[in-house]
Amino acid sequence: YIGKPYSRSEIISAINEFPSLNFEEYDNMDTLIEDTSYWLTQNRVIGWFQDGAEIGPRALGNRSILASPINSWMTGHINSDVKKREWYRPFAPAVLFEHQGEIFESDVYSPYMLVTTTVKEDWRNRIPAVTHIDNSARHQSVTKTSNSKFYQLITKFHEKTGVPVLLNTSFNGPKEPIVETPNDAIKCFYETGLDHLVINNFII
Repeated sequence: YIGKPYSRSEIISAINEFPSLNFEEYDNMDTLIEDTSYWLTQNRVIGWFQDGAEIGPRALGNRSILASPINSWMTGHINSDVKKREWYRPFAPAVLFEHQGEIFESDVYSPYMLVTTTVKEDWRNRIPAVTHIDNSARHQSVTKTSNSKFYQLITKFHEKTGVPVLLNTSFNGPKEPIVETPNDAIKCFYETGLDHLVINNFII
């Protein structure tokens, strides 16, 4: 997460370029996370933009598109309607590391989403949107120290649903690289039809 972070004034400047946006600024990150986790339980698809970007080939919770993994139709919805790519492309689970061994046949700490494992049988129907056709998954282990905001968000979703996992895919549209700036994120929000966009302390 060593990319450039963006200031409040830079975010406001980007928002002001799009006069039709409806947005709210939160004074308290805990309240923002509470509201965002609620929208995830309602099957909203959310662009999640926090602090400095990931460096590397994976979205690791600072430039991510997030969704609930609980409904199998979510895979097709994000592939076809949001990312506009092949229907069969899999999505990765971001999992609270302390619960990883309950769900996956792996206790390997994998913060960079580089390890493929098998979803345990009793979880395959509980997280079908991140379980590939061969019952595999390439998981991201999330801890308080690896990414505290992302950890808090998954924790709140877990409290509401009993599922300590979120669907995590890169924040970009078709034929585009992962978003970098607040302006990139807002353009992608418009182009992909995301339900909500969270940029630091703002929800659009």
